[in-house]
Amino acid sequence: MKAILIDEPGDEECMRLGEVEVPELRPGSVRIRNFAAGVNRADLLQRQGLYPPPPGASPILGLECAGEIAEVAPDVREFAPGDRVMALLSGGGYAEEVVADAGSVIRLPDSLSFEEGGGLAETLLTVFLNVFLLGGLPEGGSVLVHGGGSGIGTTTIDLVKRAGGRVIATAGSSEKCRRCLALGADAVANYREEDWVEIALAATKGRGVDVVLDSIGAPYLEKNLKALAMDGALVLIGLMGGAKAEISLATLLMRRLRVIGSTLRTRSDAQKAEIVEAFLARFGKDFGAGRIRPVLHRVFPLEDAPEAHRMMKASSHFGKLVLRVRET
Repeated sequence: MKAILIDEPGDEECMRLGEVEVPELRPGSVRIRNFAAGVNRADLLQRQGLYPPPPGASPILGLECAGEIAEVAPDVREFAPGDRVMALLSGGGYAEEVVADAGSVIRLPDSLSFEEGGGLAETLLTVFLNVFLLGGLPEGGSVLVHGGGSGIGTTTIDLVKRAGGRVIATAGSSEKCRRCLALGADAVANYREEDWVEIALAATKGRGVDVVLDSIGAPYLEKNLKALAMDGALVLIGLMGGAKAEISLATLLMRRLRVIGSTLRTRSDAQKAEIVEAFLARFGKDFGAGRIRPVLHRVFPLEDAPEAHRMMKASSHFGKLVLRVRET
């Protein structure tokens, strides 16, 4: 099968289209004839040798895909060949065939294209896990999300608004801020020009937000805590700005704040299946009706993965970047 291969970690040019053996079907898994794969910042880190796949995972890049079931293991009953699906992966999405644990697979509504499905699983489940399950967003609560124009940011706006909450988003340009508002964000802050803590506090009438979803890390730590309400949660899902910072632990004690570090990729298949089940229980009706869909910025042919990575590195996109693995 065709796949994007990396001989040695490096810049975007280290990726090439090549041929590899198809992955082996495992008990409890399904084989997917892959049509589309989402591009995520974790892929850029893995390409550079900074984020190795967990033990047993495919070394091929790609944490999400969408396609048709080609084969199911004998112990899998919930899917059959021909089913349209999307899947959360620990690796392997940049390839024509993918093997995924059945618990990480979700039926794709007919109203969604494979390209849309290819850009959904990782962001939907990341936001659901970290904002709703770990962050414990209360009914009518508020969320501050950094990178409102990213796949995570646009998905946060969508899910939190569907749940009846409020969203404050940061972005790096006035155009991205405008688009976040158009998606439903209640307030936005251009982090290059504005004090986003003041904007978050003003949007919540001084109370602060219930959850901060942050992929920046160290340089935002102190300000993130200032933006939180009493009993609020800061959920760290990335360290784009650095990993080391200093705070006063008294702040956590006096305001009963929680700081949570979270990754989705390294969780067990059983844990991921529980997250999928909880997501479908909460948002399955909207998803099945095709009302939850990604903001697609651009779809690239698989062989143009280097260009997709360059665009993500530059943060010049709004929404998701997706690779078209094969023509429908």
